[in-house]
Amino acid sequence: MPGIVVIGTQWGDEGKGRIIDLLSDKVDAVGRYAGGNNAGHTIIVNGQKIVLHHIPSGILRANKLSVIGNGVVIDPKILIEEMEGLKNLGFNVSPENLKISDRAHLIMPYHKLLDKRSEARMGDGKIGTTGRGIGPVYEDKAARRGIKLSDLLFEDFFSRRLKLIFDEKKLFMSEMFVDENLTHKSMLNEYLEYGSILSPYIADTSLIFHELLNKGKNILFEGAQGALLDVDFGTYPYVTSSNAGSGGVCSGTGISPTYINKVIGICKAYTTRVGEGPFPTEVNGETAETLRANGKEYGATTGRPRRCGWFDAVAVAYAIRVNGISNLMLTKLDVLSAFETIKICTSYRFRNDKLVNFPSNYEVLNNCEPVYEEMEGWKCDLKPGNPESIPANLTRYLNRIEEIMGIPVTLLSVGPSRDEYIMLKDNLLN
Repeated sequence: MPGIVVIGTQWGDEGKGRIIDLLSDKVDAVGRYAGGNNAGHTIIVNGQKIVLHHIPSGILRANKLSVIGNGVVIDPKILIEEMEGLKNLGFNVSPENLKISDRAHLIMPYHKLLDKRSEARMGDGKIGTTGRGIGPVYEDKAARRGIKLSDLLFEDFFSRRLKLIFDEKKLFMSEMFVDENLTHKSMLNEYLEYGSILSPYIADTSLIFHELLNKGKNILFEGAQGALLDVDFGTYPYVTSSNAGSGGVCSGTGISPTYINKVIGICKAYTTRVGEGPFPTEVNGETAETLRANGKEYGATTGRPRRCGWFDAVAVAYAIRVNGISNLMLTKLDVLSAFETIKICTSYRFRNDKLVNFPSNYEVLNNCEPVYEEMEGWKCDLKPGNPESIPANLTRYLNRIEEIMGIPVTLLSVGPSRDEYIMLKDNLLN
């Protein structure tokens, strides 16, 4: 009855989607446990680029159950568009292979308005959110003024609850100088329609997970963003509003921690970040432009160019520790083929101190200088398939990462498509 967790070890965009797509062929179900449509998982199948925002990557595999857990916040309009887009591409999306938690909270129109207005008012202190209402809906969830997906199935109750919440929101919106023609009636009618469309998919997904695991089925739990964006263990306050790390799995799905027996870390062979926040190994100039161009480093959700830098072993080692990661899968090794030499950050320098552990304080982290080891690059194209074809300099690079991290690298992604990988260990789930 194994539960396998897959998380990003950096600030998101590690290539989790294509790795989860690969691993999902080996499990019975894939469950999403956190985040919302601020995240985008990109998978290329038969030359077709597919970006998923709410739906687990397992939806692209036949005969696999995909489950959106209670920890995910849902924009029902975007979710329905996503479902229809997949259907139009020929993928099966039905109540038989997609279930959505009745406890998942909904992103309302006022959440998006307040998100954008709050960012604008912060000026230079802005977080760099996507403006999709993620923070405000998690805020309402914690303050007990949220609306759950199952509320849409009971019109009278939903109408009363929406009025109660919206009356308060109107006061707050006026103080924030948000001027939009939102009304109780317009939102009521719009969201009741969404509820009608989604009702066949709504279920007690905690029970579904429990029953599958008790039958000995394998479930892959899929996170969003990355470990360094976790609201508790990330680079606060420049984080997301949920527990993106492995600690969020149980609260975001309703399963016991005793069901989880493996945590796999997905790690880019260099480092990227979208939006604001500290980034010790960030580079500029020609190196950054090469990484960005060769890696197509633009946000799947926003299209924003990503900040780029060298591999940060201090940050990744921290992510491994706080999430219980047992092995790494490295992505975008092909992007580094352009470089004569490659750097790995093995410690930080802060004032006169050497730091080997990732600092929790923003001021310290924002003023750290990376201390690098430099290695010779491999300067050749990497081909999927046989691990014996790996060039010697890449082997040395991998050995050094394993030595620093203390865990094995089990898979290399050498291109964006589903089949462009090198498997270093035969059974990736054990």
